[in-house]
Amino acid sequence: MVDADQTFVIVGGGLAGAKAAETLRAEGFTGRVILICDERDHPYERPPLSKGYLLGKEERDSVFVHEPAWYARHDVELHLGQTVDAIDPAAKTVRFGDDGTLVRYDKLLLATGAEPRRLDIPGTDLTGVHHLRRLAHAERLKGVLGALGRDNGHLVIAGAGWIGLEVAAAARGYGAEVTVIEPGPTPLHGALGPELGNVFAELHREHGVRFHFGVRLTEIVGQDGLVLAARTDDGEEHPAHDVLAAIGAAPRIALAEAAGLEIADRAHGGGIVVDERLRTSDPDIYAAGDVASFPLALFDSRIRVEHWANALNGGPAAARAMLGKDVVYDRMPYFFTDQYDLGMEYSGWAPPGSYDQVVIRGDAGKREFIAFWVKEGRVLAGMNVNVWDVTETVQNLIRSRAQVDTEALADPHVSLESLVP
Repeated sequence: MVDADQTFVIVGGGLAGAKAAETLRAEGFTGRVILICDERDHPYERPPLSKGYLLGKEERDSVFVHEPAWYARHDVELHLGQTVDAIDPAAKTVRFGDDGTLVRYDKLLLATGAEPRRLDIPGTDLTGVHHLRRLAHAERLKGVLGALGRDNGHLVIAGAGWIGLEVAAAARGYGAEVTVIEPGPTPLHGALGPELGNVFAELHREHGVRFHFGVRLTEIVGQDGLVLAARTDDGEEHPAHDVLAAIGAAPRIALAEAAGLEIADRAHGGGIVVDERLRTSDPDIYAAGDVASFPLALFDSRIRVEHWANALNGGPAAARAMLGKDVVYDRMPYFFTDQYDLGMEYSGWAPPGSYDQVVIRGDAGKREFIAFWVKEGRVLAGMNVNVWDVTETVQNLIRSRAQVDTEALADPHVSLESLVP
């Protein structure tokens, strides 16, 4: 079968899906490319939703992956505001949820992403309870933060992960009062551990954020549909005009599960199981981005990564694999954050329990340093904070799997490049 006779369908109109469509055309595929997005906005990138756009530093149009005319110009059939409610792998069809239309595919890419986890407590139906995942969420939250700042209002954030902290920084930028409720002992405890979590706690405290650790929200109190306060399981009541639920995200696997595709267990992220080519248990169905659980030989594990770089690189890799090209997707996990005057890049993978020490190079007190998570002398991950142009070297050090002298690793007078074999 020649390209022109084939139909490639992409379900999910985020960064991974849009970049996959772009790559198919860039690689010379001449068949039908159908991109199905359940939002009415054109495909966009998510980092600005909690960073530049939310802060008012970036325009709305800057978030889009391509200008709207790009899709027609490249003969990509874009279906906005459409859902897929079923996949039939045997018939090789997807079914639209609104009218039941069936579309046959030769290859299918699932780039369905993730969705915010919901608070399961009384009061979540109040007007002032928010999530942040979509552009519409960010637009609404941006207006809320501005109003809170003008009126000296209070925002309570459930969760001290990346989204919770970035929104806290944005809210303080608008002048809102901010309280963060976190069941762990520090911010980012699962991602960074206590050593580095405390760095972020102090950063936010310096900017007026109040933290309550070791507690959970139990109720959002309201009247006439409006939020008045948030209660925690230690018996305290915190003033609130709005509440943001930032307690993580869950991969959107319902379509894949119903289609009988293999799903990873919770220990491996719970996403759609794919091989090194991003191919699922069905040879004609692929998955990429937040929803994919892929093998990473460097860490002898299977992981699921919810960050921007994984969507940016995973979508094109899946597209090339769909075209039959020799693909091994082994991109190292990478993410970044900007909070107040702190900028950070993180490379690698060091979940709790996987490392035996954290080595600091530089001055953590001044927030100009590189942190390394080390296991038996081998660097598993590195995070550069307000130190730039070192990401490639850090990643090379991780990939080398070499044992390093931790004293030299901590010494800023020793060239980092010299530690890479």
